[in-house]
Amino acid sequence: MVSQIPKETCPRPFLKWAGGKGRLITQYIDYFPKHYKTYYEPFLGGGAIFFYLHPPAARLTDINAELITTYRCVRDHVEELISLLQAHQNKHNKDYYYDVRAYPEGNDIEKAARLIYLNKTCFNGLYRVNSQGKFNVPVGRYKNPSICAENILRTASAALSTSEIEQADFTNILNYAQSGDDFVYFDPPYYPLSETSYFTAYSSYSFGENKQLQLRDIFAELAQRGVKVMLSNSDCEFIRKLYSDFNIHTISATRSINSNAKKRGKITEVLVTSY
Repeated sequence: MVSQIPKETCPRPFLKWAGGKGRLITQYIDYFPKHYKTYYEPFLGGGAIFFYLHPPAARLTDINAELITTYRCVRDHVEELISLLQAHQNKHNKDYYYDVRAYPEGNDIEKAARLIYLNKTCFNGLYRVNSQGKFNVPVGRYKNPSICAENILRTASAALSTSEIEQADFTNILNYAQSGDDFVYFDPPYYPLSETSYFTAYSSYSFGENKQLQLRDIFAELAQRGVKVMLSNSDCEFIRKLYSDFNIHTISATRSINSNAKKRGKITEVLVTSY
């Protein structure tokens, strides 16, 4: 079931992430199931929903290997990670950023510190890779970026301590979630509202229409098993038709990533539930 913890000690995301759900949680609260034992999130990203719910048991997965390595290091080696981030913070400048961006080598903790450092100092906190799978976001214009948020990292580490964290494709969920004791939240790359809004570059792994159809089939299979399933996606005819057999709720959101500032602003999204 959903745990209740004092607000001041609530864990929260340690990464900025495109499509993060932190600002939408107040609209989601009424739709979270009241009782479940194990929480599953196959598109982990920044993990805002996981950190808000703070479930007693969870299996967290993502296709992005660097992201999963980072979560594991926050869970298992947070003090060593903090030390490396403090070093990055002391050295940070534009030239240092591009030097770090150019060289992804190192052990897992060094790779995790690199990802967090780049995430906190790159333009808009945007995770994007090129066709070779290399991070290619330019440096952001921050006067004093918060690179090493020690309290956030330690609180996140404690929240992750009872979680399984694995690199996996979303289809892997069928091997685990089986019954009404399980709650699955899907936050996939959204179906594009236009050609210019087609952003799926969280990894070199694309998420086109066929993947959206496959995800719907998995959603339906889990629902048939009695699993509590919730999904976020674009508010468009394609998605509404795809999930027409389920409960569809309209959520008010803010589009914050667009090359044209005038095209940022309020939009609607859908929240689909099986229950």
